[in-house]
Amino acid sequence: MDRVILHCDCNSFFASVECAMRPELWQYPVAVAGDPESRHGIILAKNELAKKAGVQTAEPIWQAKRKCPNLICVSAHFDAYHDFFERINKIYLDYTDLVEPFSIDESFLDLTGCMHLHPGKTPRDIADELRERVKAELGITISVGVSFCKFYAKLGSDYKKPNATTVIGRDDIARIVYPLPVSDLLFVGRKATEVLNMHAVYKVGELAALSRDYLYQILGKQGEGLYDSIHGFDMEPVRDFYDYIAPKSIGNSMTFRRDLVGEREVRSGISALSDSVASRLRFEGFKATVIQVQIRDQDFKTIQRQRKLDHPTYLQKEITEVAMELIGENWNFSVPVRLLGVSGNELVPADTESFEQISLFEQPEKIDTQKQGKLEDAMAQIREKYGVTSIKFGYVDDKELGIKYPRKTEEK
Repeated sequence: MDRVILHCDCNSFFASVECAMRPELWQYPVAVAGDPESRHGIILAKNELAKKAGVQTAEPIWQAKRKCPNLICVSAHFDAYHDFFERINKIYLDYTDLVEPFSIDESFLDLTGCMHLHPGKTPRDIADELRERVKAELGITISVGVSFCKFYAKLGSDYKKPNATTVIGRDDIARIVYPLPVSDLLFVGRKATEVLNMHAVYKVGELAALSRDYLYQILGKQGEGLYDSIHGFDMEPVRDFYDYIAPKSIGNSMTFRRDLVGEREVRSGISALSDSVASRLRFEGFKATVIQVQIRDQDFKTIQRQRKLDHPTYLQKEITEVAMELIGENWNFSVPVRLLGVSGNELVPADTESFEQISLFEQPEKIDTQKQGKLEDAMAQIREKYGVTSIKFGYVDDKELGIKYPRKTEEK
């Protein structure tokens, strides 16, 4: 018997949450937009009315308002989006433990082993019930795809929006899927679409007619994966909601209100970012063995550099110093900096024992990690009790530059 896989996708999620929190907005075209003063003046998300007026994600606010003069732009409230998504997933968990969030606004559900709990109901019935519950309890809508695998369930949720259910069984593939452009398929991006078009493949049906070997020749392993997915061989399981997926890296980046110039201003930004990364590493119970920095200038030229550490760390001071060394070796401080990013990569559990090779030759003064660790432990306790803004390191909290405190970590 085929599996019963659902893909539930929130419609215009960010904008819908804003309207749910402020119901008077439902009747207007609404867009979630960045802060123009912080040089984030673009559209991040829009509701259906704004979409119908031609507003597009990632376009400048001024351009969107030219298309839609009565467009209402609101600031993003990411904590609220996370809260709504957690509440949505709790509804899904009333039906199955196999709920796998795919992004902040979509989740896969596996109902195969739970259909007996819903006698007399079809998978479509349950999908419709989920849509009704989410709308009634949270005020937003979802679209649901129902199929025998993740690939076609995802395609189903995208097929008809907003607030719709689409069932794609094996007998429906030729009728529903084959006429679609190949760009509609999961993981077929712009480059893969261009390659397929160069080989006269525009529709999914044309793609399905190709052999596995031919797809491998033109797309490599991605081609083999596409062949398996199109022909219904996708048996990837839906993970249990309570299975913890360890992060592979933890990072943060920041676009500043004005360009940073000089080592002092760059250090201010790096210190703030390192504080955020260190706090999240500590919260998640990891240390980083590789530190990476990202630097972007006013012309959007971007470089990334990284360094392997001689011992794992989650100390803000160590992350800051390594990041500054990388920048000093690869950047001219007289060149204005638009964006900085810091991340800790190749993570290991925080209690992992490490040993450092000691040189016989004279070395520069190093950070007393034991002393610094006690200091940052004490700061973490103060922040836990009094909030993240209660204590900070000596970096410049400069409102002119737009340097912010690290965000509050969520409770486990």
